[in-house]
Amino acid sequence: MGALVAGGWGLLAGSALLVGAAAGTLFRVPARWVALVMAFGSGVLISAVSYDLIEEADKQGGLAPTALGALAGAGVYSLANVALAARGARHRKRSGSQQPSESEQPGSGGAIALGALLDGVPESVVIGTSLLGGGSVGTATVVAVFLSNLPEGMASAAGMKQAGRGRGYVFGLWAAIALISGLASLAGYTLLGGASDNVMAMITAVAAGAILAMIADTMIPEAFEDAHLLAGLTTVLGFLAAFTISRS
Repeated sequence: MGALVAGGWGLLAGSALLVGAAAGTLFRVPARWVALVMAFGSGVLISAVSYDLIEEADKQGGLAPTALGALAGAGVYSLANVALAARGARHRKRSGSQQPSESEQPGSGGAIALGALLDGVPESVVIGTSLLGGGSVGTATVVAVFLSNLPEGMASAAGMKQAGRGRGYVFGLWAAIALISGLASLAGYTLLGGASDNVMAMITAVAAGAILAMIADTMIPEAFEDAHLLAGLTTVLGFLAAFTISRS
């Protein structure tokens, strides 16, 4: 039963990608509004990383596993992001004309898909692990992932549309990522049930480091691109909203 609950939470968080993709494909959402939602989602995720993930990892295993895990997660994410950016996925969260079409850069569609997977899996795994040991899923973590996925789906789908990719590709991609998010959450719950506190701390911190690197590399630059000076204020509002939820 717990495994199904874990998968369901991951699928719910990932489903925001489809909602955002529908909005970005079917409607003309102003770029500034997408950027503001992206900034808010960045703040929510930063709060979740700080108070749900890093804090929990430190309680489980102490400073050393937490710091090593966070650095490992950020390092692996950054290296993978550099490799994918060179293949056309640098602007996968951009809503404008920055994304290359397949004719401009062959293979960029697959790189964008892998980039979306890279962004989503760490978030989903940690949702599953938070349910281990009879725990309850962190509301702030699920809200953070859901809210960060909305603008990602909106911006990426709008950018894919401008790059000439069809609706079948866009919705197929985000449906697949949403499904994989559920499976990643399920895997986090089922595969890590017997892990020690130090191992759990390391895994949680790895996810936290990858998420924080993703925020800095992809979400905040996109938010500032169109929201400009409102990006900082909106990010703080998102941070405070998630902090309030985590403490309620």
